Amino acid sequence: MLLYTMAAFYDNAPQNMSENKTWMCLICGWIYDESAGAPDHGIAPGTLWSDVPMNWTCPECGARKEDFEMVQI
Repeated sequence: MLLYTMAAFYDNAPQNMSENKTWMCLICGWIYDESAGAPDHGIAPGTLWSDVPMNWTCPECGARKEDFEMVQI
């Protein structure tokens, strides 16, 4: 019964767990949206934040990737 309960939990998990997320630069407020990407800055639409290269910087202020925080919009 416990296995059924856990399976039911995962089957009914909120769909937003797999939705694209947005990340905001804590220095200047620029927003990176995973669904839109940043094609003008070398990041294709649909690119997850975890797949953005570590050496990528904010196109507005040059902040490092570690200076971004996930936000809900």
